[in-house]
Amino acid sequence: MQAPSSATTTKAQTARKTLTLDEQGTVRFFETHRSLLSSSERRTDATAALAYAKLRVHQLSKTVAALRRKIHQRDARRLARLKPKAAICAVFGDDCQEAVGVAWCESHLSTTAQNGQYLGLFQMGSYERRLFGHGPTAHAQAIAAHRYFVRSGRDWSPWSCRWAAA
Repeated sequence: MQAPSSATTTKAQTARKTLTLDEQGTVRFFETHRSLLSSSERRTDATAALAYAKLRVHQLSKTVAALRRKIHQRDARRLARLKPKAAICAVFGDDCQEAVGVAWCESHLSTTAQNGQYLGLFQMGSYERRLFGHGPTAHAQAIAAHRYFVRSGRDWSPWSCRWAAA
């Protein structure tokens, strides 16, 4: 039997901790049934239950936030390692093949390609990079190109290699 992967473990922990946040229900219950807190016969138990629930909600909220950050960081590292074609397809979805064609024509799928002011997979100029972003990884460059693609009406007219998308 295989040991669970780190990804599975972190996601499972996050799910369990999120479910445990049902302590919030206890807090809400006492907030809407304040009479239980003022009743002399139940005040001690109700106050203790409310204090415990608030403490658990606070602790679990911090734990869930930390686990979500860990998942986000792990996913960001995975996306940063993607090869250019995989990164382009992950970002462009149904337009993957056309985007890969344009990027191949523009840069031969090289993230470090440069032609004057034009850089990266999609050879975006300095103005476009300021508007839509840029980065050292194929994923970051694909995201910037996708923003530009969407802003241009989902056509390839901004690129000189637009014929490669046809």
